[in-house]
Amino acid sequence: MESNLPPIWNSSDSAAPRPARNGPLRLARFGVTFLGVSVVSGVMLAGLALPAVGGIGLTAKGTAEGFEDIPNDFKTPPLTQATQIFDAKGGLIAKVYERDRTVIPAEQMSPLMRQAQVDIEDARFYEHGAVDLKGVVRAIGKNAESGTASQGASTLTQQYVKNVNVEKAGEDQAAVLEAQRKTLGRKIQELKVAIKLEEDLSKDQILTNYLNITYYGNGAYGVEAASQRYFSKSNKDLTVAEAATLAGLVQNPSQYDPKLHPQAAQKRRDTVIDKMVENKHITADQAKEAKAAPLGLNFKAPQNGCITAQAGMGFFCDYVRRVVKQDPAFGQNAADRKKFWDQGGLNIYTTLDPDKQAAAQNAVSTNVRTTDSVSAAATMVEPGTGKILAMAQTRPYGLDTNKNQTVVNLNVDAAMGGGNGFQPGSTFKPVVAAAALEAGLPATQEYSAPNKLEYPTMKTCEGTWKNQARPKTVVPNESASEKGPYQLKQAMALSVNTYFVQMEEEIGLCAVKQMANKLGVTNKASGKPLEEVPAMALGVEEMSPLTMANIYATFAAQGTHCAPIAINKITTVDGKDVPVPAGQCEKAFSDDTARAMNTVLNGVTENNGTGAALSLEDNRQIAGKTGTSDRKRAAWFSGYTPQLATSVWLGGPDGGVEMRNITINGKYHTEVFGADGPGPIWRDAMNQALRGTPKQSLPMADIPDPAPKTDPNANQTGGATPPADPNAQQH
Repeated sequence: MESNLPPIWNSSDSAAPRPARNGPLRLARFGVTFLGVSVVSGVMLAGLALPAVGGIGLTAKGTAEGFEDIPNDFKTPPLTQATQIFDAKGGLIAKVYERDRTVIPAEQMSPLMRQAQVDIEDARFYEHGAVDLKGVVRAIGKNAESGTASQGASTLTQQYVKNVNVEKAGEDQAAVLEAQRKTLGRKIQELKVAIKLEEDLSKDQILTNYLNITYYGNGAYGVEAASQRYFSKSNKDLTVAEAATLAGLVQNPSQYDPKLHPQAAQKRRDTVIDKMVENKHITADQAKEAKAAPLGLNFKAPQNGCITAQAGMGFFCDYVRRVVKQDPAFGQNAADRKKFWDQGGLNIYTTLDPDKQAAAQNAVSTNVRTTDSVSAAATMVEPGTGKILAMAQTRPYGLDTNKNQTVVNLNVDAAMGGGNGFQPGSTFKPVVAAAALEAGLPATQEYSAPNKLEYPTMKTCEGTWKNQARPKTVVPNESASEKGPYQLKQAMALSVNTYFVQMEEEIGLCAVKQMANKLGVTNKASGKPLEEVPAMALGVEEMSPLTMANIYATFAAQGTHCAPIAINKITTVDGKDVPVPAGQCEKAFSDDTARAMNTVLNGVTENNGTGAALSLEDNRQIAGKTGTSDRKRAAWFSGYTPQLATSVWLGGPDGGVEMRNITINGKYHTEVFGADGPGPIWRDAMNQALRGTPKQSLPMADIPDPAPKTDPNANQTGGATPPADPNAQQH
């Protein structure tokens, strides 16, 4: 019988069959027994047919039709890997993955690891073809003797093929189970692929692929992730004992888990070490030293997802994830984009400035406590680019509500992981002013601005809005003495409600809506379309801090609106660039309107304006607007310098807290306004973010000041939004 065996048979091997024991009848009986066991338990019996003919010279070309066409994704499969998200200065924000894997080339792998894995899984890997006939026969004998399928005969190449099938199945559990089914047909198919692979790839290439795809337990796929998981070091730095520990895991990662079952793991490790000695890959002395060593784990628990992000950056991390999953630049449909994200292996370089992020986070955290009934959120945007530089909020990112954690990003719209937004109050009045200036009204436009005013009839894009409530809905100013006439700059500084309703009446609701659209606002934060209602001027339509920050960034950029962007660059782990969406900027209004708006909004922060107390520490020129919503449920300050626009919101996370007779950060407030709630947060954030940067001036218009007409109590109000017409909300 031995004379008929292929040349790879080594008759000196102790496992070689003895003729007396394995005569034709005996072998046939063993084969029948083994066949029955194999079909049940998936032992690699399929090799008895195809490999036998392969042994006498039949090649892959002689097999079934299509056998010669092995898909490329078996040769170099696109393995799921970890993605790393970085800030604008290269600092790691978070590591996210569906499977924790870092693919590395052969030269970055420990030779000890490669040898240990071969020795324990397939010692004759470099000697046999895709199928090890000697191993098959040995398995037949062992299993026939025991009456079980305790030994298999899968080669390392066959194991690799199975792993690729499982990898390709992804999250499809039915496909995973199909790839793992231990049937004769499945094994034959794997065998056919394995034979072709051995024609197309070198043994070293197959081994490298195997070591990158294999699961080592505890969420670690591939040798590099496994090295980092169990020993907190690179694979290339493994010792003999460490390499043997990892190699031993492959057969059964749970049973030999060194963290849960150290004794079993050590025994398995020593078995691998013995195999390395047997195959002359290490000396007896090296083996003795390795066996004497403790397991020496330096276990690093899996760190996955935005929940592991650096302090305060989890919400931005989640925003980036949603951008990738929603932007058509990363796939034609949702399924393609999900696949792109899940596949991983990306280095995502974002727009987040770590210094400005720290400034924003410090500002919200030092002014509002995590345990307060209200929260604060702040977004920073770079004028002229749309880059999101910071995104902070008081409640930390996480799932533990007992620690006041949340995964709702209060800075963004619902579609991007936020809530339904908050009424921006009077911080929306500049949108009305910009629309009026673009419509041709002068910056000195004057209205009677009475203390109270019934909402007048107004033109919409599709018709007319009428005040049909009975009695008719009335809009008041904040204080009894606040009545006109006023011009634009003074009305903005004092946040006079009736002035902007009269302005809205003159230019029409359609003009306001169109200006909002130009500033990037087509929907409310909830995703519902903007409504053309008179109370729009007073900020009753819910917005997010990101939306408001981007509006004010447009004022700072002289009327150039840029869609918000969060990603600067994406590369694959092998250094290839992935196309990312380019910045989308266009002129929303003229330079003349921009200069006038700078002057008007600068007036809010000077003299008797509602934001007069918010000057920065180095007397930088600033512009902005306070805002307070109906019933004090939200308070805002949005403002800017030429380099930076920031919007700060303060209120109940679900919008249900009325900020009257309330304690925030240990300080009691009779009621909260834009200037004394979010205003100081804005000031603190801007001071820290701009510290050390050159001062720049805003281009201004020459708008003569009218005769002073101020309410001494008005400079802290921020122009609270009155109750809106319930009928108007339905139009």
